[in-house]
Amino acid sequence: QVQLVESGGGLVQAGGSLRLSCAASGSISSIRAMGWYRQAPGKQRELVATITSGRSTNYADSVKGRFTISRDNDKNTVYLQMNSLRPEDTAIYYCNIARRFGGDLWGQGTQVTVSS
Repeated sequence: QVQLVESGGGLVQAGGSLRLSCAASGSISSIRAMGWYRQAPGKQRELVATITSGRSTNYADSVKGRFTISRDNDKNTVYLQMNSLRPEDTAIYYCNIARRFGGDLWGQGTQVTVSS
């Protein structure tokens, strides 16, 4: 059974950095894209960043220039480097893997809290 295990969340002061990782516990085939979403209290889930199998990336305007998404295909792992963190970045961050077959996979979520 494939599971996505997230790590790297935590509490950080404004201006600090965190690096999130999401690794599959088993092999995953036919990955179209990997990405990160987040959900803040009282808000809907929103896209943070995505990276395709061809390594093209897309970022939400709110994180552009501060966050960097990357992936390791051999390890089926996706990362999110978050720099210059702001209190408004506080949310639960969810890893997502979009597959050609079998639908999407989601991580359990990891809490990121940025204090001012």
